[in-house]
Amino acid sequence: MTDRSKPWHGVMVATALPLREDLTVDYDGYADHCRWLVDNGCDGVVPNGSLGEYQTLTADERARVIRTAVEAVGGDRVMAGAGAYGAAESRRWAEQAAEAGCGSVLLLPPNTYRADERAVFGHYREVAEAGVPVVAYNNPYDTKVDLVPALLARLHEEGLIVAVKEFTGDPRRAYELAELAPELDLLIGSDDVLLELALAGAVGWIAGYPNALPVAGVALYRAALAGDLDTALPLYRALHPLLRWDSKTEFVQAIKLSMDLAGRHGGPCRPPRQPLTDEQAAVVRSATEKALAEGLR
Repeated sequence: MTDRSKPWHGVMVATALPLREDLTVDYDGYADHCRWLVDNGCDGVVPNGSLGEYQTLTADERARVIRTAVEAVGGDRVMAGAGAYGAAESRRWAEQAAEAGCGSVLLLPPNTYRADERAVFGHYREVAEAGVPVVAYNNPYDTKVDLVPALLARLHEEGLIVAVKEFTGDPRRAYELAELAPELDLLIGSDDVLLELALAGAVGWIAGYPNALPVAGVALYRAALAGDLDTALPLYRALHPLLRWDSKTEFVQAIKLSMDLAGRHGGPCRPPRQPLTDEQAAVVRSATEKALAEGLR
């Protein structure tokens, strides 16, 4: 069972943000989406992450997205994205999340330049002052800053982070992290290594594809955490043609297309993201329709 005293545990869906055709935010649709995810077994939501296109939102839009999520499912089920260009701005977003009642925040390291360890520590110290539990987000592909296990262990030892969303796709890190910082919670950060990291001791999943297929995603996660490979492995194989899109550049567009096909409104993306090519869309459509035909929801 998910430990709700640690609200970053469990299946926390990195929510896609439904946009209308004129690219304005559909807040009512977003509230409905958050409720639907929880009603279908997910433990909570992560608004204002990359999947939520936070980089393209105004400050007012970002703040309203957080309030909408909290009003829809309760603050303890919301991990607010606090990524920003500087530590001061990230702290302001963390403070807003705390004021809204969010259970935790998700924080990238500095990502406007290749920050060294002193800059990383300064960044996390500043945001920790907001007083809300901080989940580090390790995505060196995009940030060019690698939160290696030894660095994460030191951040945790200083009390700056409670968990890490691990996106490198390297399951070997899970074992090193468990040795160096056994009390630091490991969260699955990319859908296509879910089984590997669940078996390695993860206690949560910041999930992408459950935006479209929450029931199947939750079933896979629960079976994987329980070590029930008879259930988990066939599900993982069936879903993997979709899950691997979570690690591709076009992950937002792919997940939104799958949402549309599954009867949920994903809608378009804001620029600079462009629509999928016809070839990409055909691949996503085929995999999604196959999953739906097999009864995965």
